[in-house]
Amino acid sequence: MVGTPTVDSRRDLTFAEHATVRRAEERLTKECMRAKGFPYWAEPVHDVPDLLSHGYVLTDVHWAKTYGYGRKLDEQARKERLADKNVAFAKSLPKSDVLRYNAALYGTPSHGLVTVDLPTGGTVRTTQDGCQAETTRRLYGDLPTWFRAEETATNLTALYAPAIVKDPRLRKALSAWSACMSAKGHPFTDPPEIRRERPALTAGLGAAEAQALEVELAVAEATCATTTPLERTARALEREYRAKRLGRYRDAIATYQRMSHAALTRATALLNRVPSAP
Repeated sequence: MVGTPTVDSRRDLTFAEHATVRRAEERLTKECMRAKGFPYWAEPVHDVPDLLSHGYVLTDVHWAKTYGYGRKLDEQARKERLADKNVAFAKSLPKSDVLRYNAALYGTPSHGLVTVDLPTGGTVRTTQDGCQAETTRRLYGDLPTWFRAEETATNLTALYAPAIVKDPRLRKALSAWSACMSAKGHPFTDPPEIRRERPALTAGLGAAEAQALEVELAVAEATCATTTPLERTARALEREYRAKRLGRYRDAIATYQRMSHAALTRATALLNRVPSAP
């Protein structure tokens, strides 16, 4: 493993911290694939938190002014997927080399799988060999422990979110938010309605017009969320319902947070100490 973890915090990583870990993951994967005889192009890791527009309600006014609902970020991500050199390289290989390439990067199921039953139902599995697994071990330590903790801790929202939406306290806060939106010329009953109506609202518009409309709407949504009780009510209810309903997953959450911070420490040390390979 790289470095010695010195931080153990009882919180999730910030977006910027996640980005640091992702950059280290890409670097380690590139080095591992090179050692196995294959090129690997590190995927771009951006500093912009593009997931802000995908929650229940947008609350960051500055982000909304800059990105609206992330239309340009989504388009950038689409272009990057289409231009992915790793995908193009794999497609260019003969079948026998594709098998070797996939085994080098993703591992081989016959060499062992880690299986996790998700809190919301269903099962996920991951291989224990290959460069992705090796990278995970170097940053997080024990792969099975990390995989079980991560897949559990990051799949809990559905266990409490429906109760929040039905809570009378949220409905009251939504009424205030809706009144604020109507006063700004955007009569919506709740943020999910905006998500549903967004395609129809921008249908037939050019890219610049659609972006301008979405920025206006996103700024109104975030402004009303922060100037009415909606944001603070939603956050308070999330804390309350997580405490009520996720007790049985407390250890998994703690393990996820502890191992995330250990990985961040190792990732930071690696990025600061090891120059990126050409």
